[in-house]
Amino acid sequence: MPTGPLLLALCAAFVHAGWNLLLSRARDSEQATATAAAIGAVAFAPVAALTWDVSAKAVPYAAISGALELVYLVLLARAYQEGELSLVYPVARGSAPVLVLLFTVVVLGASPPAAAVGGIALVATGVVLVRGGRAGADPRHFRLALAIAVAIASYTLIDKQGLKHAAPLPYLELAVAPPALVYLLITKRRKGIAPVKADTLLAGLGIFGSYALALAAIKLASTEEVPSVQAVRESSVVIAVILARVILHERVTRARVAGAAAVMAGVAAIALA
Repeated sequence: MPTGPLLLALCAAFVHAGWNLLLSRARDSEQATATAAAIGAVAFAPVAALTWDVSAKAVPYAAISGALELVYLVLLARAYQEGELSLVYPVARGSAPVLVLLFTVVVLGASPPAAAVGGIALVATGVVLVRGGRAGADPRHFRLALAIAVAIASYTLIDKQGLKHAAPLPYLELAVAPPALVYLLITKRRKGIAPVKADTLLAGLGIFGSYALALAAIKLASTEEVPSVQAVRESSVVIAVILARVILHERVTRARVAGAAAVMAGVAAIALA
């Protein structure tokens, strides 16, 4: 892979892991997530407007995706309020592509390549290692992470269809901005609005920025290199676990690190397949 797409994909991985870290370490992750999502939607609105190319056919997909995005934001904020980044992120991020693949196999009748089957096995092994044994993570946090994965897989499948009728960034704005503002209003009513701190501002920019960096990497890459770009992006799983250990001082065991690495390798295998 050329240096340009590789560096952009790595930057996208770091930014994605970074904004999750910032929301996870917030005193109130629900307030921080609501504020950050709204900031991101407002900040990228001019870019979306300047590059606007959205067919009317994309609107129903964006509306359904938006409802799923709202579920995702609520679940993510709750998971980070209660659980650990080093558990929630690998399980949610790693399980979602597996669920998408299983949907295409079970519902659409697709035949997965052997590499994809191996990737599923790696992700499953990694998730078990990240979860830990009987003395591992709280089952509630694990279930929240899996619920997040279901939300991600669901809006991913919807977005695959919606993006056939719209440019990526305007579509993202159309799908994410309404639920972000709705979640902000819900959180305001329940808890008030948190002051905008540097972490919240950076997280908001990162939510959209990581997506923009990934798009830039894909645009620079050739068609044959796109799966490699997607695979490199999955390094965010290991990055997030390392950041959780170094910055959040979470008790990250060797088994959890190994599990995160297995999840990353499994998702990369699915992307390359």
